[in-house]
Amino acid sequence: MKNYNQYYSGSVSDHFNGKRFFNPGVLPSNKFPNFLKWRLTRTAEAWPKEIVNKFTDMPPRQVSNGELRVSWVGHLTFLLQTTKLNILTDPVWSERASPFNWVGPKRVCAPGIRLEHVPPIDIILITHNHYDHLDLKTLGDLWIRDKPKIIVPLGNDTIIKNYNRNIQVTARDWFESVKINKDIEIILDPAQHWSARGMNDTNRALWASFIIKTSSGNIYFAGDTGYAGGKYFKNSLATHGSFRLALLPIGAFKPKWFMSYSHMDPEEAILAFKDLNMPYAVPSHHSTFPLADDGYDEALLTFFEYAKKHDIDLKIFKPLDIGEHWFVPRI
Repeated sequence: MKNYNQYYSGSVSDHFNGKRFFNPGVLPSNKFPNFLKWRLTRTAEAWPKEIVNKFTDMPPRQVSNGELRVSWVGHLTFLLQTTKLNILTDPVWSERASPFNWVGPKRVCAPGIRLEHVPPIDIILITHNHYDHLDLKTLGDLWIRDKPKIIVPLGNDTIIKNYNRNIQVTARDWFESVKINKDIEIILDPAQHWSARGMNDTNRALWASFIIKTSSGNIYFAGDTGYAGGKYFKNSLATHGSFRLALLPIGAFKPKWFMSYSHMDPEEAILAFKDLNMPYAVPSHHSTFPLADDGYDEALLTFFEYAKKHDIDLKIFKPLDIGEHWFVPRI
């Protein structure tokens, strides 16, 4: 029988059993019975239908001389500009994070940069295949316009090629790298998460975070991930040395008994920040799509509470409004 959900086939490894990927050393808590329990017992906070952005960014064509400019488009979508290179992370400009345009999580605020104002993109990084991270329509539009280098974890290339076979995609496993030029190298780093775009393709494609190594400082871009005792962050610091910037998710954390396997809560993001030796950092994955039971601004307000508890300098771990940008100080 033909397997329509076989995104990847390769050698068995410590996180691939020949059919599906998994998080080594941990049992998943997001199995369907737990998912059903959550959906039947959830007490989700209401989200507003629409929020008007305070900012709309008009980024420059590029930056130079060791500058690092970060702009938050919303959710896990950032425009990173460094060393005459423009990088987009998990680009989502669609109104819904869903396979349908009429139902599913709907964004409550416009993207912080209008797509036509996005400068030419050199690199796109995609952490995994959930609809709030892999938006094929946006990806296709950017490919037609800019022909960027698209880097994904294993199996996600198949999804993209099935959408548009002309799109060129580079797929890598955890710890593998892509050399961009003499100054830039991108490495896929482990994360504790899962993947699916339908009912029968769970964990057929891999998930990851990214290390962006540059001559003017390294960047840690965390995809969706559970905290997992901090092991991934601690290992990254030990392997790659200091970071100039970290992008760390804080939202979609309730109910904790179900979400903690695959999402960090705000305090865990602060612990991850400490595990990375407290580089400049920006919270992500909040205030855009209603995905879990936490309210629209609950993740950010909770972040502020724990930042005070842990004596975190908000000029270093700096929340941005959607559409706001920041020139990250030099190390």
